[in-house]
Amino acid sequence: MRTDTHHNVYDFPDSRSVVICGDIHGDFNLLVNKVCVQYQMKDTLVIVAGDCGLGFERKGYYENIVRRNAKRVNDCNNWFLFIRGNHDNPAYFDGKTFWHKRFMAIPDYSVVKANGHTILCIGGAISVDRQSRKDAWEYSQRKVHRDSHTPMSNELLSPNYYWPDEAPFFNKEMLSEGISMHKVDTVVTHTAPSFCELQNKNGLLQWAINDDTLLYDVHRERETMDAIYQALKSNGDTVKHWYYGHFHQSWHSSIDGVLFRMLDIMELAELTP
Repeated sequence: MRTDTHHNVYDFPDSRSVVICGDIHGDFNLLVNKVCVQYQMKDTLVIVAGDCGLGFERKGYYENIVRRNAKRVNDCNNWFLFIRGNHDNPAYFDGKTFWHKRFMAIPDYSVVKANGHTILCIGGAISVDRQSRKDAWEYSQRKVHRDSHTPMSNELLSPNYYWPDEAPFFNKEMLSEGISMHKVDTVVTHTAPSFCELQNKNGLLQWAINDDTLLYDVHRERETMDAIYQALKSNGDTVKHWYYGHFHQSWHSSIDGVLFRMLDIMELAELTP
């Protein structure tokens, strides 16, 4: 793999196929087993479209997963790239903190080149369950520290259940630089533009009962994705595929020349030429 970390460009010249995966929620071992054993993929770049589950445990826990799976993944010559979801600590996604030969958490607005494709990756979304996760974390910390005088850890990579800077962000400069220097044909995000599924807000309304700003924040999240979509369209019709996860369902539709595909948990989809 070749990298240009200044511009967050990652090139996988030895990749013979690209597979996008939906949310994995910490099931790294299951993902490796599915890719390398069940489907016997080789020379394949797998991009996880957010909600990887990085941050709920200590950093050593994830390093151990890498060590346990290194030989199997090396033997198959596969790579796993992780995009930031709302069930992830953003601190892991800087292109340095979780960075191994076969397992890499990449920053938002990264450009990935593999098997003839140029793929723009942008993470982030709003957690509908954020209030319950905050409450659960506070409760667990009170239990842990009830008989202790040690202050609660505030380190960047300390385990937590929720991270406030979870939303996607529209960075016009980074986006312009990415699409002016590279002809992007595929976009992988965690959430999606507002005209894509999921549209039904029934489940959301239940969560909003105990979270006053949830509906507004989710609306802003989808507006951010709309702005990214409009910026890409105004640059020409180079984008043909757009994959995302987040909603835990499957759906696909061709909209204005772009094939949008929502991936369910652990669902794999090969990016066709």
